[in-house]
Amino acid sequence: MASMFGGSGSVYRALHRALHRRLAPGVCVQGAARIQSVRAATNDSQPEEKYCLELVRSRDYDGFVSSLLLPEEARRSSLALRAFNVELAQVKDSVSQKTIGLMRMQFWKTAIEEIYRDDPPSQPVSAELWRAVRKHYLTKRWLLRIITEREKDLDDRAYRNLQELEAYSENTQSSLIYLLLECLGIKDVHADHAASHIGKAQGIVTCLRATPYHSSRRKVYLPMDICMLHGASQEDFIRGSREQNVRDVAYDIASQAHVHLEHARSFSRNVPLFSRGAPVLQVVLEDYLQRVRRADFDVFSPSLQNRNPLLPFQMYLRSWKKTY
Repeated sequence: MASMFGGSGSVYRALHRALHRRLAPGVCVQGAARIQSVRAATNDSQPEEKYCLELVRSRDYDGFVSSLLLPEEARRSSLALRAFNVELAQVKDSVSQKTIGLMRMQFWKTAIEEIYRDDPPSQPVSAELWRAVRKHYLTKRWLLRIITEREKDLDDRAYRNLQELEAYSENTQSSLIYLLLECLGIKDVHADHAASHIGKAQGIVTCLRATPYHSSRRKVYLPMDICMLHGASQEDFIRGSREQNVRDVAYDIASQAHVHLEHARSFSRNVPLFSRGAPVLQVVLEDYLQRVRRADFDVFSPSLQNRNPLLPFQMYLRSWKKTY
């Protein structure tokens, strides 16, 4: 997913300018210092680190920005984990045969085993992931669970119901957040509950948000039970229908994502440490849900095709305020 600003350097400059225009002087200095430290670290980084940074910047821009906003000790490991997630996520769209996809997933299963034996394969993401595992003692189970779930998803079919989509989101997005919490040194049952709900919300929003792209390729992954409930066929989505029944499907799915975000927020008082790595991706999810509501739940509305250019600043403010 391309950057709205055209590159990481221009992101830093845009953030720097916005901080001076919109925030108090003390905050400007703090924000600018963080941006400059990331910039310096990028210039001095090893090829593997640069590879992961560019991969995440180009394919998971929201994750890229949120990684830059983490405390310095977790930033590089976050980018490694997100690069790993990108590598797995793009397998499905980049192979013409399921067998080839299964071979790539097997590579990553073997790579994880080798990483935990201190013998990572010669591959940039594997090398960075090995570093993150050694530094933060990351749980192998979460890494393998992401691979296993992505592997099952190679069957390339619609989710039978919303619960199936939630289970997929838990095993992929929530597992990734559990690992990010470990990078931050946060081990708390309430934090895990919040992470679970955020991950489910992210998976649901991602599925909804990607509907126009998937429809253009004649594929529909939205839960079949909700589509049947409103009498919306796969062909309705493939032809980009903007009829009320299609909007009703989007409304039900978006509402469930909103419920998960509210559940996550209910844990805020019990997770004081969570604010160290405030899940700023919530800003992204809330932004999309607000925009799709304003579009009357028309997922094909042109207003949803462009990213909100103020989103990085809103993510920074959420991180600075340590609220979620």
